[in-house]
Amino acid sequence: MLIDFFLHLKSRRLPVSTREFLTLLEGLRDHVCTPSIDEFYHYSRLCLIKDESLYDRFDLAFGEYFGHVTELPGLEVDLPEDWLRAMARRHLSPEERARLEKLGWDKLMDEFKKRLQEQKGRHQGGSKWVGTGGSSPFGNSGYHPEGIRVGGESAGNRTAVKVWEQREYRNLDDSVELGTRNIKVALRRLRRFAREGAAEELDLDGTIAATARNAGWLDLMMRPERHNAVKVLLFLDVGGSMDDHIRICEQLFSACRNEFKHLEHYYFHNCVYETVWRDSHRRHAERIAVTDLLHKYGPDYKLIIIGDATMSPYEILHPHGSIEHLNPEPGAAWLRRLLDAWPSAVWLNPEPERLWPYRKSIEIIHQIVGERMYPTTLSGLEQAMTRLSRKH
Repeated sequence: MLIDFFLHLKSRRLPVSTREFLTLLEGLRDHVCTPSIDEFYHYSRLCLIKDESLYDRFDLAFGEYFGHVTELPGLEVDLPEDWLRAMARRHLSPEERARLEKLGWDKLMDEFKKRLQEQKGRHQGGSKWVGTGGSSPFGNSGYHPEGIRVGGESAGNRTAVKVWEQREYRNLDDSVELGTRNIKVALRRLRRFAREGAAEELDLDGTIAATARNAGWLDLMMRPERHNAVKVLLFLDVGGSMDDHIRICEQLFSACRNEFKHLEHYYFHNCVYETVWRDSHRRHAERIAVTDLLHKYGPDYKLIIIGDATMSPYEILHPHGSIEHLNPEPGAAWLRRLLDAWPSAVWLNPEPERLWPYRKSIEIIHQIVGERMYPTTLSGLEQAMTRLSRKH
C-alpha cells in the first residue's frame, strides 16, 4: 500500500526520494504516529516534502490516493486516554442541532443563574444541568447553538457566547520574515516620506552646490535621513477563532513592523471594548483604557484593525455581551468611537471573503465600518492601503 503511495507521488512529479521513503517506514515501525490518517498525513509530509511550495501539490496527491481512508491498517496501538474522553461527547446530527432552541441573551443569563443555585453535583450528558457532553446550554464538550462554556476545553463548535474561565492568549511574533515580501510590497502603497531627526545622511546635490559657491573648496552638506512618516495604530484580534489565522497575522504584523517607523499596536479579543493590552502574557494585570488611547494618539494616525469579526452578535450589540467579562457598553459603541477618532481606518479580515455573507457578526461589523473591510489577500491589502492613503 505504501509503496504504491510512494509511486503515486512520483507520478505526480513530486521530488520524493527512496531515502526519505525509508525514513517514513522506519518511523511507522517505531510508532512515531498513530493509525490516524490525519497524523499520517502530517508525518509523511514531514518526511517526504522539503519545500513548502510543494505542499499544495502533495495535498492533492495525498487526497487522490487515500480518498476516504480514515486509518491505516496494521499500525494498531493503545487508544489514547483523551480519545476515550472524547467518546463521551455527544455528536448531534444536523436535524438534532436544528431542534435545539436558542434561548436569547437575557433568558440564557437568567437560566444560568438558576442552574448555579439549584445544581448540587457533577453531571455528564443531558440537556439541563451544568455538565459535560450533552446538549445543555451550560458546561463543556457538548453542543448547543448558544451556550455558556464552563470549565474544560472547547468541543470545537465555537458556539459559546460566554466563557466562564480565565483564558490565555499568545503574542504575535513580529520577527516572522518568511512570506512577508509580497505583503511589504502591498503595504508600501501607504507611504509619505519626510526627513526627520539628526542630519546624518550626505546631501550630494547640496554638497556640489555649496562647493561650487565656495570657489571649489569642498563644503560637505548633511541632511536628515528620509523615513516613511505615516503613523499607524494597529489593533490585533487574538485567541479563539483567530488561532486559525495566526500565520497570516504574524506575517502582517512583521511586515508592518518593518514598513512603518511610527507603529503602535494593541491586542483585543473578538471585539474592542473598554480596555486592550500590549502583552498577552500580562493582559489580566496590565490593561490599557481605550479612552486613554483616544486622547493619546492624534487624528493623523491611520487605524488598522485585524480580526475575523467572527463571534456572537451579542458581543457587538449588547452590554455584558463579551464572551469573557461583563462589558458596560456594547462593542459597537467602542468601534464607532475608534472610527470617529481616526477616520482614516480599515478592517482587515483573514476569514475568506466567500464566507462573509454567512457570518452574522461580519455583516454587523461590515455595516459599522462601512466599505472599509478588506480580505487579507494581496489584492485586499493593496485596496486597503490605497484607501488609507486618501486624504480625509
